[in-house]
Amino acid sequence: MSPSTRSPLATWITQIVDRELAGFERELALFPDDAAVWQTVPGITNSAGNLVLHICGNLQHFIGHRIGGSGYLRDREAEFSRRDVPRVALVAELQLTAAAVRSALQQLTDEQLSQPFPEAVGGVTMNTGLFITHLVSHLGFHLGQAGCLRRALTGDNRSASPLPLKPLAS
Repeated sequence: MSPSTRSPLATWITQIVDRELAGFERELALFPDDAAVWQTVPGITNSAGNLVLHICGNLQHFIGHRIGGSGYLRDREAEFSRRDVPRVALVAELQLTAAAVRSALQQLTDEQLSQPFPEAVGGVTMNTGLFITHLVSHLGFHLGQAGCLRRALTGDNRSASPLPLKPLAS
């Protein structure tokens, strides 16, 4: 496919997903140690580690596999039940996820984005562009949760600068 047929929306979404996955990496780096990544506070069910596993599984399944044909097999239950994965492995998973998203989205055209997503999700069918936009919102939601959780656990109010605009500059 020539670059001129690639959808601008797919290009923009790729930039945002790259930026936000890098934001998760910076957030993980601000935890004092690997064990803290797996802690929660009262009223919060998911640790930052589980949020990383969840967004990686989500993006690799819906974008990498369903759009890009990567063959990724999702284990959603493990995204929430695994514990004590070292930060270095979580960062590697974030980087694999970014690569899977880039690979899958580089091939999309506006016409493909306007077609139904190849899987009904939660009993809902929608067009591919809308569903991918939903996935970006879902990613941002969980990135914010990880930052709030880290601050609550550590008392450290430093920002991981999760949403810088510079990576989106033309």
